[in-house]
Amino acid sequence: MINPPRSTTELLNRCEQIAGYSLCELAESAGIPMAKDLRTNKGWVGQLIEWHLGATAGSKPEQDFAHLGIELKTIPVDQSGKVLETTFVCSAPILNTTNLTWLNSNVRNKLSKVLWVPVQGERDIPLAERIVGSAFLWSASPEQERLLASDWNEIMEKISLGQIESISARDGQVLQLRPKAANGRCLTDAFGEDGQLIKVRPRGFYLKKALTQAILNHQFDL
Repeated sequence: MINPPRSTTELLNRCEQIAGYSLCELAESAGIPMAKDLRTNKGWVGQLIEWHLGATAGSKPEQDFAHLGIELKTIPVDQSGKVLETTFVCSAPILNTTNLTWLNSNVRNKLSKVLWVPVQGERDIPLAERIVGSAFLWSASPEQERLLASDWNEIMEKISLGQIESISARDGQVLQLRPKAANGRCLTDAFGEDGQLIKVRPRGFYLKKALTQAILNHQFDL
């Protein structure tokens, strides 16, 4: 494993060193087997980039570079810079919501400073040939944070009122809640509208493409 970067400057230098390389080249240099596809290896690209940059969090609920206060997010784009997918932020708390606020939420912690790493994502380009782009750091503007906080508060209020099953991916302007599980058989406890325990699929918070597209457009003058 590569040691964690000691500074933001060192982290950005590592980003420059992998920009322009294909996923196959990066996998070979890391000694990591090349994934055949992303249907059965959905997190593989992120794990490969984490290895090269020295991320330490793994699956722990903290920032990927906690000592620097930076979260790593890869983002699939096409050749014109169009964002191709929503971005997973973190798992959503479903039962233990007491005393949770936007200011102490894991969503806000994860998004306080993000290292975005664009990666070619068109499905007609073989996974091995997809190129890693130029990474950059981002923090939410006051207006972006206002929108994120508003969406988070609305979603969490519905969860606390036992209305989790009424939340759809259409809810929220920039943040959405969606099922996050390997398959439909994965279930967890939640409160129903009458306060009873019900079984639901685990949920995760995702950034909508409208927000991430705006972030890329601003960074690269698209």
